[in-house]
Amino acid sequence: MKKIVLFASGGGSSVENILRSFVNEKKIKVSGIFCNNQKAGLLNRVYLKKFKIILFKNNDLLNGNVIRQLKVIDPTLIVLAGFLKKIPKDIILNFHRKIINIHPSLLPKYGGKNMYGKNVHKAVIENNEKQSGFTIHYVNEEYDQGDIIFQKSIEIDTKNVDELANKILEEEHKYYPIIIKQVLNA
Repeated sequence: MKKIVLFASGGGSSVENILRSFVNEKKIKVSGIFCNNQKAGLLNRVYLKKFKIILFKNNDLLNGNVIRQLKVIDPTLIVLAGFLKKIPKDIILNFHRKIINIHPSLLPKYGGKNMYGKNVHKAVIENNEKQSGFTIHYVNEEYDQGDIIFQKSIEIDTKNVDELANKILEEEHKYYPIIIKQVLNA
């Protein structure tokens, strides 16, 4: 049995999408959802309440509490799905090439600290980019600089940040579960 854990901070649409994608998998189990936001929308999603949710404070990333819980679970893969904090070095070293993230741009463009969500889409539109998309990558010690696993580009046909965000999120939901399975089977 391959075990994955999910990390999230926000609304939970990506987490719910991943969970629904794996609900009938016999060889993959979601062993926990780690969340650092006591007010995260994902906590109100009825579907997610069927799964073990581990709430933690940001300081728990640094004081060893999160890594201790991860070592007990011993996941095959850690999946960041809308998680907005930097993963500390000790977790990265203990789970080398076992942590992946999805980022709403075609990295290396529009990555780095404070480049998430609408900040990314706003910058893409302001710079009159013709294409955007998303990147799935391994997590290393630098924001959005880990080895790229997969990228999907889309044509930009709007100047509206929300429309672009929704269009990219739709593609993320389609591809992230597929790439997670491929990484698990690699």
